[in-house]
Amino acid sequence: MKKIVFFLVIAASIILYSCTKDTADRGCQFPASTTIAPASEVQALQDSLTAHSIQAMKDTAGFFYAVNQPGSGDGITSLCSSIMVYYKGSFFNGKIFDSTATGNPAIFQLGQVIVGWQKGIPHAAKGGDITLYIPPSLGYGAKDVVNPQTGDTVVPANSYLVFHVQILDVQN
Repeated sequence: MKKIVFFLVIAASIILYSCTKDTADRGCQFPASTTIAPASEVQALQDSLTAHSIQAMKDTAGFFYAVNQPGSGDGITSLCSSIMVYYKGSFFNGKIFDSTATGNPAIFQLGQVIVGWQKGIPHAAKGGDITLYIPPSLGYGAKDVVNPQTGDTVVPANSYLVFHVQILDVQN
């Protein structure tokens, strides 16, 4: 079920970015996002990090990150880079809303995922391990993410998110 939600989010991102099926024939067409989190979201995220005694670096886009292991392999060079990862997505209360199964990594182009990942994942390289702290405007925004099979809300609108990501492979 969690995998379904993840892949639905990827599909929605593809539609959002108007990427077509012949992308491989035309080259990668993912536009770079210029979205920057509003100051109120950045402050609320900073307050949550402080309340949980979490130390993280602030990115100019308004999310925070902690590189647990930088990796020593290939870096991610563009939104067209294909990455293979293990990940766990949770809220600040620790409740996990999505994750990869053990031994079953996710593979996708960086341009297919939320802006917080697009801007955050490149802070590490192949073999790296990073934790991203993402405000709503760089995550799923002001709309609920709903499981299409059950109608249950998986990620409520305006959620602050925590993703722990292990980068297994990078293909630029």
